[in-house]
Amino acid sequence: MKMKCPFCGYTESKVIDSRSADDSERIRRRRECLKCGKRFTTHEIIETVPVIVVKRDKSRESFDRNKLTNGLVRACEKRPVSIDKIEEIVNKIESKVQSSLDREVTTEEIGELAMKELKNVDEVSYVRFASVYRSFKDIETFMDELNKLLKEK
Repeated sequence: MKMKCPFCGYTESKVIDSRSADDSERIRRRRECLKCGKRFTTHEIIETVPVIVVKRDKSRESFDRNKLTNGLVRACEKRPVSIDKIEEIVNKIESKVQSSLDREVTTEEIGELAMKELKNVDEVSYVRFASVYRSFKDIETFMDELNKLLKEK
């Protein structure tokens, strides 16, 4: 496959190094442009059958790991959670969704998987994510979630 050089736009390059990344679901390749000689990295994703996400309003769209990543980044903002840890959580969730026999998954199922992972990483991020995901209507429902969290400790 021809990759376009990000520096000069030339379409011919050679692969210098290739290795698997993200539990062998992605391939990281170091390439060298045959025209300008500069090196760049590409990440190739192994194609799978798309998973359809069923939203709360019953509309459907393809699974988008970027949406999940953005939601987790917002929940972990100003918290001691690294972007690598967030990527690890997203990879786990995406792997579970892809390995499922169902080709459709609900936003509720994705949200529950995300909350389960966040609960083990950072409780404040978990509560932030849960407050948006579960759409807490008032302080009582928020307190109920906090009390559940405290009882589990």
